Amino acid sequence: MSEAQNNATMTDADLAAHLADVAGRILVEVRSSGLFSAKALGKAGDQTANQFLCHALREVRPEDGLLSEEEKDNPARLDKSRVWIVDPVDGTREYGEERSDWAVHVGMAIDGVPAIGAVALPGLDLDGSGGGTVLRSDQPRPVPPAPEKLRMVVSRTRPAAEAVAVAQALDAELVPMGSAGAKAMAVILGQADIYLHSGGQYEWDSMAPAAVALAHGLHASRIDGSSLVYNRSDVYLPDLLICRKEHADAVLGHIAALAKDAA
Repeated sequence: MSEAQNNATMTDADLAAHLADVAGRILVEVRSSGLFSAKALGKAGDQTANQFLCHALREVRPEDGLLSEEEKDNPARLDKSRVWIVDPVDGTREYGEERSDWAVHVGMAIDGVPAIGAVALPGLDLDGSGGGTVLRSDQPRPVPPAPEKLRMVVSRTRPAAEAVAVAQALDAELVPMGSAGAKAMAVILGQADIYLHSGGQYEWDSMAPAAVALAHGLHASRIDGSSLVYNRSDVYLPDLLICRKEHADAVLGHIAALAKDAA
């Protein structure tokens, strides 16, 4: 069997993880070239990883829909049941600044549901291999127990007011971090317990992380508790809650109270 045939018969979950991993390695190589300023590096990384991911998906899954942050949207995806949703570099600023809290998102929504996901963290080498880490929806790992004092990951540059207020209500520690994918995976890895975002996002920011989080037994929803729905004509999906299930009711209750007070 040729390599192309092998790739075409790869499971969707294996493909998502493979693409996220390879894109992450490409991005590390682009960054290590030393040819770009921080601003130019972000653009070069976005475009390079996007070209790889989109060409690869069109080659091995030509019948599926595709939505990418860095690609002109094709409305034909709306008629597809299976749609790949990718973010070539989630956390472009962090990538350009040579930080570790950035990610690559590759996932698939099936009938709008976040079904398959892989999030590569190229700057986080958990096993000492030097190749970064990929968390995937088909290979859940044990989620470490929560500490007595909860930790909430927030934007390192513009933490949402709702997140800060809920953290105060829960007496939770704020943990500043870069990309959405890095924040969501921090809950799985036991580096944090709650990821609450209300400052505006798009489908590619949360789809793969939500699929991975759900597969690990975590709660993932909008901040009003409603389900996350993908592959819509309007790809703006402004808010997100990912946390341990045992904390979801308390967090959602505090958010609802804040909304009521603001009304």
